[in-house]
Amino acid sequence: MSFSEFLTARRATAKELVAELGKYYSYVSVLGADVRAKSIRVDRNSSNLGAGRDTECGFVVKMSKGSVFFEYSLDDIAGDVKALAAKLAEAFRLSQALAANTIGQVQLPDEPLVESFARRSDIGAYSDTQLLDAARGLCERLLQGSEHILNGVVSLGSVEVSKLFVSKNRELDQNYTWINGNLMVVYRENGKVVQAHEGAYGTHMAQVLAQLPALQEKLLHKAHMLTLAKAITPGTYDVITDPSITGLIAHEAFGHGVELDQFVKDRALAKQYVGKYVASPICNMRDGAAATVSAASYFFDDDGVLAGDTQIIKDGILLTGISDLASATQLGLAPTGNGRRESSRRKAYSRMTNTFFEPGQSKLEDMIASIAHGYMLFETSNGMEDPKNWAIQCVAQYGIEIVDGKLTDHWVSPVVMSGYVPDLLGSISMVSDDFKIIGSGSCGKGYKEWVRVSDGGPALKAKVKLG
Repeated sequence: MSFSEFLTARRATAKELVAELGKYYSYVSVLGADVRAKSIRVDRNSSNLGAGRDTECGFVVKMSKGSVFFEYSLDDIAGDVKALAAKLAEAFRLSQALAANTIGQVQLPDEPLVESFARRSDIGAYSDTQLLDAARGLCERLLQGSEHILNGVVSLGSVEVSKLFVSKNRELDQNYTWINGNLMVVYRENGKVVQAHEGAYGTHMAQVLAQLPALQEKLLHKAHMLTLAKAITPGTYDVITDPSITGLIAHEAFGHGVELDQFVKDRALAKQYVGKYVASPICNMRDGAAATVSAASYFFDDDGVLAGDTQIIKDGILLTGISDLASATQLGLAPTGNGRRESSRRKAYSRMTNTFFEPGQSKLEDMIASIAHGYMLFETSNGMEDPKNWAIQCVAQYGIEIVDGKLTDHWVSPVVMSGYVPDLLGSISMVSDDFKIIGSGSCGKGYKEWVRVSDGGPALKAKVKLG
């Protein structure tokens, strides 16, 4: 894989457009995106190869006169650059209503930097036929694994990202790949039909294809146990969260709640708690595209700000949030590199990237041994939060009962964990010394604006309401 030939051919034009628009605006940038996603799905009856949801190609021109941002999206910038610049300048006029709500005169950051970034991958070594054949082989093997399988699904998804950012003083480009693989079964046993899945992901297709077969035994055991699972008796319990549920808590508790465009709109209670305790003193949480390599890792964001690694919670105290260029400017802060767009046709928002709790000092076996009766919760199913009131709801696919400090064979499913964010985080009494990032998901802002995210961390011991 190499950087987009299309964007390479438009690099000089982007520079020319920035210079021409500079006659009208104090700040101008051009973002070009060429994202090629592929989706392969094979089940008992069918095979499918298509373009993935992330596929896009286009440009965003951002302009500012120091008090307001203008953006214009278009498929291509080729052609008469002077005519295009004049068209954009004519399209944006500051109305009286808009003028009354500007952010005041500011100087947008545009430090000089010219650099190319790349994360290598082997995706180019695999043809579509090879990937389809690999998926078919995995599916056939999966279907042979148990007589209780009604259907098995193997999916492979890849996304190859090329982005170009040009402003007066910056010229950046980046090129990287991410790959997701998934095994899923529809499984019938003990008078119940369930679905279960296992996934592998990484920067290299060979790595994903090697990991998937080893997950089959775990997947079938999980499906069998889910057919035996009972409903949990609602109540307050000591729990231990696996990295998936830990990541869900991080994502829902202080993910959306510290996206600083919510601070600008006074839609986040967290705004009142910066510098105060919001969690147990043994809790530390971060977010950043540069914090780890996962599905949400990149080199610079869609505002041309280099990827960050932001300490959100330090020893239980809320330090700061995550921002795009616009929200950081309005709040008088340095942007954190979290300006992200669903596509070049959409606005940039403050968005999470890799959101996780840092490892602690405890051993997982000691955490389990410390619980007389409770549950260990596994595998994110769904989650919601209310940033303005700090209510949180996290759904685990299943839980395993702990009795007298030992995991039992009693599974419960599904499990809903709910409560008030500071109560939940304040109850954390142990944090394990291991760590895992789950790097395969997507997240919307509200009901839309979908971007790739990851989350995770160590195991946490807490006291929560389950139902």
